Parts: sequence; C-alpha cells; structure tokens
Amino acid sequence: MSTEALEDRLKALEKQVKTVDKLKSRVKTLEKEVRVLKDIEAINRLQRAYGYYVEHMMGQEIIDLFSSSDDVYLEWLEGRYNGQAGLHRYFDKMRDTFSHELLHQVIQVSGIVTVAPDGLKAKGRWYAFGGLALPMGDKVREIWPSSIYEMEYVKEDGIWKVLGIRWNLNYWLPGRTGLVAEERRLAEPPKPGAMKFTPDVFYDNDPRYPSGYIFPFHFPHPVTGKKTSEDTRNATIDWTKHRLAWRK
Repeated sequence: MSTEALEDRLKALEKQVKTVDKLKSRVKTLEKEVRVLKDIEAINRLQRAYGYYVEHMMGQEIIDLFSSSDDVYLEWLEGRYNGQAGLHRYFDKMRDTFSHELLHQVIQVSGIVTVAPDGLKAKGRWYAFGGLALPMGDKVREIWPSSIYEMEYVKEDGIWKVLGIRWNLNYWLPGRTGLVAEERRLAEPPKPGAMKFTPDVFYDNDPRYPSGYIFPFHFPHPVTGKKTSEDTRNATIDWTKHRLAWRK
C-alpha cells in the first residue's frame, strides 16, 4: 500500500473517531435530558399524590412522602414547623382529630419543577385551589382557599421525596357550596387562637389579599434569565396593616 493510500486511510479513521466521540457526547447529553424528564415526572406524581392524601388528611401517608432527614420543614400561614418533630406534630394532629366530615380538596395546577444540576434536589411551584369543610364542634366551617405551594424535594436512594413545603394562602372565601346543611354551617371565621396552632416559629405578617404580597419565585425569568421583581414590590408593603394574631 502506498504512502498516500495509508495517509488517506489514516484520515478516514480519524474522521470516524471524531464522529464516534460526537455520538458519545450526544448520547451523554440525551441521557442527562431523559434523566431530568424522568425526575420531573416522578416529582409530578409525588406532588399529585400529596394532594390526594391531603383531601382526607391521611396523616401517615402524607408523612411517608417526606424525607427521613431532620431538615424537613413546613411553612404555613401561622408559622414554621421544623424537623421530624414538627412534621409529626402537625400531621399527627390531623390524624388524631379525624372526622368523616373533614374535606380538604386541593387542586394543584400550573406546576413548574426545577431540578438541580446534581439531580439530587429540586424545587417546584404550584397553584392550589379547592374546597375545605372543617368540622368545628357541632358546626362545619366551609372555605374556598386559593394558595401557592413552593416545594423543595430531595432524592434519597433513587426515590424523590418532599423535603419542605412553603405554603402561601392568597385568600380564602366563606363557602356557600351546599356541602353542609345551612343549620350546621359556621359562617363566622374562627377567632384568633381558636385553632391552637403549635409551630416552632410564629409569623406576624398576613400575606393574604389585599396585602399585595407576591410569593417569591424559586426560578428566574424563563426568557431573560433575570431575577423577578417580587422583592422590590414586597418591600413597599405596610405590614402594620396586615398582621396575624395566632398564638399559643
């Protein structure tokens, strides 16, 4: 074989090697993209399951959706519950005070899930709208709540779990749904302190309408990549006009 033929053969082999390297790189990219899509689908399923369990406040099933880490947390309107103790204190209470008349339907829509580059943590944001029938003595309080979840997730042993929930109640409206007979319907909202909340940290500010509060986004603007302006807007709120009064 001539020298020219050998050189041509060498060039052809080099071209093939480059092609193989490109294909390997492309396969790795596609594998990563598929993994992210599978992670998002698993998180979607996890979040939807949470909503179905909350409907009837199935305390143990809800707790089992969470990480076993003591970094778990709940941030509700009244305050923050920390660690496994706080998680159990909140959801065990719901289980122990179970009533067939309790209904807490949460329809979760418009979910946006962001998976961290390491594939081990993620965040999500969801609208939640539904109907709440809350037994209070021999009466039942009906409410239409509209809220937003900002979720934090963690992957443990290959399974996505909830690490924390930050919940912002946009507003709630007195129900006139007909779910409960008129004579049993509790029209007035519960008085401060009547709910006997036990968070580790109580919150003072009431973010509900008409405060104008914008629940901070966990993700930047999807087109510009810039941080959105909610912090600037929230800084203009006069919180002295929007206070909570729930305490032990």
